[in-house]
Amino acid sequence: MTLNPLERSPDTSENDIDVVILGAGINGAGLFRDLALQGVSCMIVDKSDFGSGTSAAPSRLIHGGLKYLETGEFGLVAQSTLERNLLLKNAPHCVEALPTFIPVFSWTRGIWAALRTLAGSKTAPRSRGAVLIKIGLSLYDFFGSRDRVMPRHRLILKRKARQEMPHVTPDIVAGGIYYDAKISRPERLVYELVRDGLEANPHCAAANFATLTARSEGRLSFRKEDGAEFSVRPRLVVNAAGPWIDHVNEALGAPSRLIGGTKGSHVLIDHPELVRSLNGHMIYFEADDGRICLVYGYLGLALVGSTDIPSRDPDNVRCEDPEIDYFLQSLRSLLPTLRFDRDQIVYTYSGIRPLPASDGTAPGLISRDHSAPVIEPDGERPFAILSLVGGKWTTFRGFAEEVADTVLSRLERSRKQSTRYLPIGGGKAFPADAQARRVFVDRIAKAAGMTAARAEQLLNRYGTTAEAMAMFPSDHSDERRLSAAEHYSFREIDWIARNELVVHLSDIVLRRTTIAIEGQLTYEGLTDIAGIVAKALGWDAPRVEREINDVVSLLKAFHGQTLAAGTPDIETGKSVRPVSR
Repeated sequence: MTLNPLERSPDTSENDIDVVILGAGINGAGLFRDLALQGVSCMIVDKSDFGSGTSAAPSRLIHGGLKYLETGEFGLVAQSTLERNLLLKNAPHCVEALPTFIPVFSWTRGIWAALRTLAGSKTAPRSRGAVLIKIGLSLYDFFGSRDRVMPRHRLILKRKARQEMPHVTPDIVAGGIYYDAKISRPERLVYELVRDGLEANPHCAAANFATLTARSEGRLSFRKEDGAEFSVRPRLVVNAAGPWIDHVNEALGAPSRLIGGTKGSHVLIDHPELVRSLNGHMIYFEADDGRICLVYGYLGLALVGSTDIPSRDPDNVRCEDPEIDYFLQSLRSLLPTLRFDRDQIVYTYSGIRPLPASDGTAPGLISRDHSAPVIEPDGERPFAILSLVGGKWTTFRGFAEEVADTVLSRLERSRKQSTRYLPIGGGKAFPADAQARRVFVDRIAKAAGMTAARAEQLLNRYGTTAEAMAMFPSDHSDERRLSAAEHYSFREIDWIARNELVVHLSDIVLRRTTIAIEGQLTYEGLTDIAGIVAKALGWDAPRVEREINDVVSLLKAFHGQTLAAGTPDIETGKSVRPVSR
């Protein structure tokens, strides 16, 4: 095999390997790390970048699934709330508690509809009243009691609720406040899981931007974008391709109909008044048509989501104009004293949830639980295929553990290590309290010759990986900052380019960092980044031009963002956020 040296090629006889995982989204990456820790020789391959598909398009929540109580999926709620609590401990560098406000518009409405749904009705309930909300939140607290790290819920009356959320419509009668969590950089966490697997096991490998080209006599052949080819003979294949699962199974000679995905879109809006009024809370509310929506502060912007529309085209999914209109109208109804218009939109994104095929079921009622059906070997295909169907971001570790145990059983091996309390990436050795945090920050600041504020910024962004980044012997100074994105330094980008399996410019601006989704990327800033990466990876001028053009096209086509030169603020002289739509 010919792989990037950083990806690490497994040292196996004639390229035999225990497991090949096709798809490096959150489920595939979580399984890769788990199997690597058990000593299994494993390769993870993706046709694009790590975490670049559906895993890059979530609501950025780590949550227990309050709405799953209505469909009687108590086991899923129990697992989800546990995994939420564990992620708050294992990934503190990117997962944090999120107090959530539910506006309540009646006292008793919705009880009979909820009972019908619980009994199997295919019609989603509407207008959940205070009694129903109270019961639901009490159950939610009960299921989330294992490894609890957050307060219990409370129900407050109208006056107090409107003090908490001053712009919420006066039509409410009460409000519920409970706690879930949010993830600031989900794409990075996917990469960190892959990196953890590589560091744990020298017999594991990872390849992004590698396409399956052939299957013959039990061997799988792949081609990378630079033309390099490699092949492996796996004992077992795991199809973790998300919404592409059925396509991959067909390529493997095992046609299936496992996926019936739905499209979920989100928008980021630049609305400082809204973000301030939320005071760190999310509002989880029912839109006029009965669908559940949410809005909360994310990296200085307001994140709004999400839709739930049947879709089968994951390669061309984007947030459409009717969805944007739907979001804006939902916000206007909920928060009538605030202005919401298209000119506030900074970024849009959309993805296909890899839900199980479920004809005739309302999209919102399709189960978010997971399964791993097995297609056994046949005469032309000596390996079994496990397909990772369904699931949700929050439960990736538990899902990975279940599938890893199945794989280990098939390989006649036993588990060596649990991942239940195992920190991820920059969560390793993360400061446990304020005092430890000050010590960590002061040590980095002193050793790297930077301010404590800058060291704190890197810790918040990358966790304890910040130390290696701050000490990196780069030709670029940390004081030199990107155009119009001055909270990112040239040295920071240089470290990412050289150490984080970067292939394209888009990997950095969309996944290793949050520059694009923050609305802080200008053409000048993109040119800065391209220059740094070109020197780090040896790109020539034509390659640099192609990479820049590809990012500009990608942002315009799929994220509603048109790059423009940053314009100086008259008072400060600094560049301000470009208008994106």
